[in-house]
Amino acid sequence: MPHARTQHPNAPLTPEGRRRMVSCVLDDGWSIEATADRFQVDAKTVRKWRDRFTAEGPQGLLDRSTRPHRSPNRTRAALRKRVLHLRRKRRWGADRIAHEVRLAPSTVQAILNAAGCGRLDRGDRATSPEPIVRYQRERPGELIHVDVKKLGAIPNGGGWRLHGRGGDAQHGHSGVGYRYIHTAIDDRTRLAYSEILDDEQAVTAADFWIRAGHWFRTRGVRCERVITDNGSCYRSMLWLQACTATDTAVKKTRPRRPQTNGKVLYAANAGLRPRILWVGRIVH
Repeated sequence: MPHARTQHPNAPLTPEGRRRMVSCVLDDGWSIEATADRFQVDAKTVRKWRDRFTAEGPQGLLDRSTRPHRSPNRTRAALRKRVLHLRRKRRWGADRIAHEVRLAPSTVQAILNAAGCGRLDRGDRATSPEPIVRYQRERPGELIHVDVKKLGAIPNGGGWRLHGRGGDAQHGHSGVGYRYIHTAIDDRTRLAYSEILDDEQAVTAADFWIRAGHWFRTRGVRCERVITDNGSCYRSMLWLQACTATDTAVKKTRPRRPQTNGKVLYAANAGLRPRILWVGRIVH
């Protein structure tokens, strides 16, 4: 273990000072008491460093952790994991978590502090001092994100805000259904291609990707990989065939992790940043 404690270079018991103290006993034949008086320390301190040097050599003169080799009474790993899960999932304080897992509040707080979760603002993205880690591919076309945004359609002449909840229908439903914004966005350049289609079936998604791949190619972007969620249309054989036809590798996000493919929803929802070129196409 490296000597980690910060000491003044002229302190009497730095590793170098300990070496000189041990040398007085082992090399020069001084007594323990005389050496202790010379270095202004207790006799047991001289014996401790002499025995360490004899057993371990120069490494024995370095400071080392006082943590015991075994801690039989330490909280079980599974229980510590549950404490951290409740903190991140429920955002509970130490007292509430302690009541839930039947531990002392001080023990829970120690577990949270050790994991860097001692303060609630450390686990919040908006207030955490840790920088947000974002990934971005190195070249255009290396990764294309594809997803679908489902939106309620508006009937001709306006929706319920204009005509009331009933609209044109007598039973409180306009019957116009939904529209589906299929979007493909390049991870590097944020160049985006979108179409408003009538459904999110496999054949619709596959045809969309054929058109999107052609659109990207005409702009000098070769689609190497495409990443989607695990929706049924993207697990179909038609989707695989469409990606194979465009010479594009198929990738999937992990289950229940929409953040991985969130760049598509950002493009579909949020007024598009200036870097994005949006191509709209309505297909009925």
